[in-house]
Amino acid sequence: MSNITVAQCLQLSSELESISDSARLDVELILCNVLQKNRTWLFTWSDKNLTAEQQQLFNEFFSRRKSGEPIAHIIGQREFWSLPLSVNNSTLIPRPDTELLVELVLELFAADEPQKKRRCLDLGTGTGAIVLAIASEKPDWQLFGVDKSADAIALAEKNRAALQFNQVTMLQSDWFAALSLHADETAVQQFDVIVSNPPYIDPQDPHLDQGDVRFEPRSALIADNKGLADIELIIQQGWDYLCPQGWLLLEHGYDQSVAVRDLLRARGFVQIETRFDLGGNERVSFGKKDVVGRKGAAE
Repeated sequence: MSNITVAQCLQLSSELESISDSARLDVELILCNVLQKNRTWLFTWSDKNLTAEQQQLFNEFFSRRKSGEPIAHIIGQREFWSLPLSVNNSTLIPRPDTELLVELVLELFAADEPQKKRRCLDLGTGTGAIVLAIASEKPDWQLFGVDKSADAIALAEKNRAALQFNQVTMLQSDWFAALSLHADETAVQQFDVIVSNPPYIDPQDPHLDQGDVRFEPRSALIADNKGLADIELIIQQGWDYLCPQGWLLLEHGYDQSVAVRDLLRARGFVQIETRFDLGGNERVSFGKKDVVGRKGAAE
């Protein structure tokens, strides 16, 4: 009996429709990985047979996807901001909605001279997706990605090295802990912009047992105080790490925008806004550090 063809593999996508909103694309991505070809090749040569080894690997990957494992974990890669990023189960899988953070950073600094040097910090960098995407657009900036997880930083550094973004430094740090002091042990490092997609899901949220998040680290997903604990910490401590007129941008839950704006306002931030994600949900809130020397209202 001959081995299965590309077209026959694609037809199997119907078996994934109950667990995936992108069943056809999932199978295409599996085939591209197994065959080491692009999607155009699949359509041009759909009558080609897989070898026995390729069919065995396809069957393994297809079975894993059918059991609910994220396609990004199966093929070990996800694209973000048109950058190919390695992924694994030590971090969140980069999502299209998070590209909003990158868009807003570019918007806020659009008036800069092309060679203007800025300092950017990405808190909880995970795969490095956000900071690397910004680096791809801002080659003259100095950028830092930090994460508490050693495994996450190893993955982020792998992605940084693969993309050869030498202006980016990946650093293991529990939020700001490793950035706190200069040699004089009094002054903090400061940044023109701080971005973060922190844990913001309520530990009791039933969605934690559904979809791809079942395969992602809980530590990167959940936070106390109904998902607001880490956001509150970043807002409180982040003020001191921002240059005068610096910006803080935070991704948050669809129902947390009012609370996040209130926290930003209480800390002394101004020009506070919230923007919507691809699904029309309030997803990113941000604010600007007030005038030189002004303290936040909440210490």
